[in-house]
Amino acid sequence: MESFEDKLARVLAERIEIVDYDPSWPSVFEAEVVRMAALFPAGSIRRLEHIGSTAVPGLAAKPIIDILVIVDDFGFVIDRVAPAMEAAGYDYFLRPAFGNDGPRYPWFIGRDPSGRRISHVHVALEGDDSQWDRVLFRDHLRRHPDVAREYDKLKRDLAARFPDNREAYTLAKTAFITGVIDAARRESRA
Repeated sequence: MESFEDKLARVLAERIEIVDYDPSWPSVFEAEVVRMAALFPAGSIRRLEHIGSTAVPGLAAKPIIDILVIVDDFGFVIDRVAPAMEAAGYDYFLRPAFGNDGPRYPWFIGRDPSGRRISHVHVALEGDDSQWDRVLFRDHLRRHPDVAREYDKLKRDLAARFPDNREAYTLAKTAFITGVIDAARRESRA
């Protein structure tokens, strides 16, 4: 059995690839929701959202569908859902919400039969604004194509600089993402 350290090293070593928008991504999201949701107890999912760059028409992205799953409790996810998803081929982690500090949440990497990443499943608690910011970010990019184009350019530049360093790639996007979320909050209050 793969150790946690080996699994972490394996997923962090996977190369970053940014591709042009693929109009099939919404249907990939729907198929992945069906596959993944069958592993959750009936009625346990409060809400599902297609988040991340693949949810923004026209935006280049890593060809990985981000899914936000809202639940009332992490206990059953950790005890029941995680083993079922691992048995179905997902990688499972308790991921920190902010850097390496702060609360952790269940996070899964879905793969196709060849082992290529096809989804990231982020599980959040109802009312967790830190995860809900991902929806604000998505919606702001959808409403502001100029901001989406800036993000597109940033991601392409960072993927070229850090193709084998997922942590550096993600960290380098943080200031831009935080700025967009702040702008989305200001816009929603106006």
